[in-house]
Amino acid sequence: MEELLKSKVEEFKKEYFYRHRCAEENRQRETEAAIRIQSWFRGSRVRAYLSHLHKKTIIIQKIWRGFTARARVRQMVKAAYFIMKMNFYNEMAVRIQKRWRGFFVRKYIHNFYARKSYFEGLLTNGLTRKDLDEFEEFQKREIESLEMAKQQRAKVYQAQRSHYLLSTIQCPGVFNSPFRSAPHEMELLLRQVKSQAPSKLPSRSGASILGISDPATSSLSGTIKSQRIKFAATHKSRPVLPPIASKKNAGDDE
Repeated sequence: MEELLKSKVEEFKKEYFYRHRCAEENRQRETEAAIRIQSWFRGSRVRAYLSHLHKKTIIIQKIWRGFTARARVRQMVKAAYFIMKMNFYNEMAVRIQKRWRGFFVRKYIHNFYARKSYFEGLLTNGLTRKDLDEFEEFQKREIESLEMAKQQRAKVYQAQRSHYLLSTIQCPGVFNSPFRSAPHEMELLLRQVKSQAPSKLPSRSGASILGISDPATSSLSGTIKSQRIKFAATHKSRPVLPPIASKKNAGDDE
């Protein structure tokens, strides 16, 4: 019995030392394998965590981009609605202005019925006929005044062109005859104006010619202005009537 136990102990020792030697021989390889397993596990865990973070980041970005896009669309819709509303208001304002201007023009500027009643009363109203006669006379006076101013300008231009006929101390001119009690009006005009070259055109202004004031033309323009003021003050309370071609159109029926 003792021999059997001793033999088993010897075998156990041999087996222990054999296994210990094998373990020492494989320790480096097992350490490397364990390190590789640990690195793989840790890498898998980190990759899984990064994948989780990536998914959550995508969800956050999606929610934020949706929010900003909806806000931008709301702003665009609000701007489009404001533009549409302003266009509608402008169109309505144009319609209101068009209706009001048409009404105002038809009622106060080109009133058909008022003009019709005016022309009907024009045939029988002696006061209106008198106003028209005064207006026609005023126009005739104005045309005559303008014609006189035109003639005066022509005389001034002729005097400028004929300035060489001016009298001198040694030689009297053709317009300053010694047999006249007073010099001719052309002689007086020659003394007032200056000579002008033939290439120059006559001035259209009746008030002054080359810096020399024309008393006749100034008096004519003053007369025309005074006549306009007088006529406007006389007929201020009455409406201005259009001119007529002759008196026959206003009083044939009377």
